[in-house]
Amino acid sequence: MEEMNKTAKIQFFFRPFSSDPEVQLAIFVAFLVMYLTTLSGNAAVAVIVQINPSLHVPMYFFLANLAVLEIFYTSCIAPLALANLLSMGKTPVSLTGCGTQMFFFIFLGGADCVLLAVMAYDRLVAICQPLRYALIMRWRVCVELVAGSLVLGFLLSLPLTILIFHLPFCHNNEIYHFYCDMPAVMRLACADTHVHKLALYVTSFVLLSIPLTLISISYVFIVVAIVQIRSASGRRRAFSTCSSHISVVLLQYGCTSFIYLSPSSSYSPEVGRVVSVVYTFITPILNPFIYSVRNKELRDALKKALRTS
Repeated sequence: MEEMNKTAKIQFFFRPFSSDPEVQLAIFVAFLVMYLTTLSGNAAVAVIVQINPSLHVPMYFFLANLAVLEIFYTSCIAPLALANLLSMGKTPVSLTGCGTQMFFFIFLGGADCVLLAVMAYDRLVAICQPLRYALIMRWRVCVELVAGSLVLGFLLSLPLTILIFHLPFCHNNEIYHFYCDMPAVMRLACADTHVHKLALYVTSFVLLSIPLTLISISYVFIVVAIVQIRSASGRRRAFSTCSSHISVVLLQYGCTSFIYLSPSSSYSPEVGRVVSVVYTFITPILNPFIYSVRNKELRDALKKALRTS
């Protein structure tokens, strides 16, 4: 009981990127600009899809949901990271606060990964089964797929977070990161973490490896179908609708797999913190730009909205 009371009173701090206040301020400005760009870019995509009846199709429905997920996903990381950058790592976070942040990070990040697999399935049906597309991708099915992504993320996030925060935390309370990431937090535990590392690996496998395998299989069939299209314009159109999704998948899965599917013995706090910047700040920025630049319908709708505003 005494040990539990000690653990409950723990406050965590995040290690600064640098001991130089000017460097910290420069990183703060960069993070703030990226965060505000993420909010505005993804909000623009969600609003454009909502107000344009021509975009009320499954592909853009999934894209709008991805944009909203990105906003919440980044928002569970950025405010605390920005506060710590300004305070040189002196802003404390309670055990409950750290656990809450970790839960939403896994929940929203997991749902994001599953939703990317859903979007690949949508493209598979659109290109390989165009005549049955409207029948297969009914609105009820689309809503159920998005809801399923959220439910799966929630069901995997809650037990993993509870398991990790049942660990006893002792003397060292400085997290070598800018948010409560799982490997970084587990390094502070003064108990055996083999079970917890296994649970993290299993969760990461379900949320990363399985969706990525499904995406890869989908694109094998998609490429085969595109090659069989006779007209060059038809092939270009099919490739253009898929290339933006492939770009996002490579960024998202590449960085997260490097962190969470690598052997725990090879985990480096320094490298982990730098790579995490990519999928917590940079990827959410790139998503709306990649989709708008490579997608003519969305690009035209955005230009129209800007002209009428």
